Amino acid sequence: MNIVLNLLVLVATVLGCWMAFPQARRIARTRDVDGVSATWIGVSLGINAWWLTYGIAEHVWALIPVSFVSLALYGVIAYGYLGAVGRAALPGFAVGLFGLGMIPLPFLVFGGWASAGIVVGLCYGIQLLPAVIASCRTSVLTGVSAATWLIAWVEAATWLAYGLGVGDTALAIAGAVGALMASVILARLAVTGHRPFLVLDIRRRFVSAPVH
Repeated sequence: MNIVLNLLVLVATVLGCWMAFPQARRIARTRDVDGVSATWIGVSLGINAWWLTYGIAEHVWALIPVSFVSLALYGVIAYGYLGAVGRAALPGFAVGLFGLGMIPLPFLVFGGWASAGIVVGLCYGIQLLPAVIASCRTSVLTGVSAATWLIAWVEAATWLAYGLGVGDTALAIAGAVGALMASVILARLAVTGHRPFLVLDIRRRFVSAPVH
């Protein structure tokens, strides 16, 4: 059982570190942010800071590298988004980071990490909610990286399994909510014609360009 749980932690950590990278790369390369929520970026910065702090405070060492790397990648995404839309991004960043991102604070103050940890887990849904709302408001989702949300789904399912295995309610809640939210975004990409599962077709990598 311990081997399985350790493997789940390893898989979740690798996926967590990788999740935000496709979105960061897409914005850096294309400067296309259509369908991407500034509030989602802000709250992602806040919630990953909370996960990092929770991991350190509660000695959940598996959370520390993934939270640290994710925090850095969301910083890159924020920088690229700000470069693409300018100061118009700042209100969304502020709402996400200082509004939604601070929800766990009173629970930590009055209930300690026993309460705050569960709230941080629930806040994973709040973290992804702005991205879900943004994807439902428009059919133009060219700025959204399907790979990020495929990775997010697998990562969330892995943390759900690990949380259930070790009895960590915060991680189990985060995993369940994260899988649900990622499913909604992948469904929106599919119904709007963006073919999110095309990235899984490895045959595309071996199709050579036509010779003229």
